[in-house]
Amino acid sequence: MKNMFLILFFSALLISSTSNASNVNDFCVADLKGTNSPSGSNCKPADTVTANDFVFTFQPANTSNPIKTGISTAFLKDFPALNGLDISAVRVVIDKDGFIPLHSHPHATELIIVVEGQITAGFMAATKAYVTKTLKPGDLMVIPPGQLHFLANYDQRRATVFAAFSSSNPTVHSFNNIFANNVPSNVLAQTTFLDVAQVKKLKARFGGRN
Repeated sequence: MKNMFLILFFSALLISSTSNASNVNDFCVADLKGTNSPSGSNCKPADTVTANDFVFTFQPANTSNPIKTGISTAFLKDFPALNGLDISAVRVVIDKDGFIPLHSHPHATELIIVVEGQITAGFMAATKAYVTKTLKPGDLMVIPPGQLHFLANYDQRRATVFAAFSSSNPTVHSFNNIFANNVPSNVLAQTTFLDVAQVKKLKARFGGRN
């Protein structure tokens, strides 16, 4: 049953994404060793492309970190065949009490599917507070572009989640970035309604200075 959900999930996404592929080429496997430009990566020569270019295996997820979550990406940098196809994916493993902090993808829609365990997920819309749901195997949730969202595992079991994006290289704006910089702590304290001591603690955790 789990495999069937994945097959249907990614088949539908791939079918929809092909309408955005270049009309000039059937595909363009990125030459990551070549130069890049605002219009995208150069294509590998057609006579060097093999079937292996179109197959990708997620790396094992490491959950030994403060958020107890392992993320394996299949973005353009990992999977060059995605070049020009406006699609990518991640595999997320979340241990008990693990979570993904608030973040957004400004230019990509995200579609989440749970295949193991259960998670709590939600996002913040401009006109409404958090839209929060408990998701179980087979459940999907869509996150519109630019919306702050999170995932958390309050269950006793490990959860496995796949997500697909309407971009081959989705941008991530994370809550962590607020404190991973050299903006003076007193400025961040005032603009986030936190006290200076808490800001300094978060800066130390996320690599910020000042």
